[in-house]
Amino acid sequence: MPEWATFAGFAFVVTAGLLLLSHASKSILQERPDDAGEPPANHRLGEPTSDTVGDATSPRNEESITLPKSGVEFRVRQGRSPEGVSEPRSRLADVSTASLLANVAVSQGVFGVVLLAGAWYAEIPARAFGLAPEGVGLGAAALGVGVGLVLYAANEAGAAAGTQFGLGVGDGERLRSALAPETAGGWALLLLVVLPVIAGFEELLFRGALVGVVSAGYGISPWALAVVSSVAFALGHGAQGRLGVVVTGALGFVLAATFVVTGSLLVVIVAHYLINALEFVVHEGFGVEWPPSVGG
Repeated sequence: MPEWATFAGFAFVVTAGLLLLSHASKSILQERPDDAGEPPANHRLGEPTSDTVGDATSPRNEESITLPKSGVEFRVRQGRSPEGVSEPRSRLADVSTASLLANVAVSQGVFGVVLLAGAWYAEIPARAFGLAPEGVGLGAAALGVGVGLVLYAANEAGAAAGTQFGLGVGDGERLRSALAPETAGGWALLLLVVLPVIAGFEELLFRGALVGVVSAGYGISPWALAVVSSVAFALGHGAQGRLGVVVTGALGFVLAATFVVTGSLLVVIVAHYLINALEFVVHEGFGVEWPPSVGG
């Protein structure tokens, strides 16, 4: 017999831990302590600051990236290697990117394993998560692709409109740029491992657990739970700035509504993955900016 209260406790702990780490990441990103002092007045968000390491004649660019949902801070270094060190610039960048990608995949994967362990221990049926046999076929995957394409277009339109009205994007673009690979292998890791893990875990938690399981176990309206889970989903992306929270909250509610209507977790996992993948490929792979930059 399912132990709904036990699993609700697991889900609460995972959600609370996720939000606490996201809040910690946001605070670190806002404070950005720097041993070298304040960056120049004309320094733009997302641009690395120049720092001298070791030999004064061997400057290299360095910036701090704090990963949302893991709270881990990385020093991303780019530039000339110190004299006598043959490690090329591209290798330094690749190592940093690989570390970032590995941390994201592992941190999200650990949260996912804890949640799945709770579901197994509490004997929660797969159907409550939206994983009934009729909801995991090719039809559900195709529907997820369609939903993902529509939501990606809406997400880009909302981000462009927010930028025009002066709503900041915080460190979302800086984090995305730091995670963007420089090699074919890096792109394979991102698109085939990291982004699927992120989409799978976040949909399992915010839609499958907080909407599907809670509704099945306690008879609460899934639409009310969709609102609550979407607020939590938005707060979990606080490091992306005001615009990121607003857009993510709206996106989360649409995904939750899609989950309620279709009853399929696969649909929203595919849609979520496609949104993230297209954002990386379009902006970081092809270098497209919305709205386009004006002037030099």
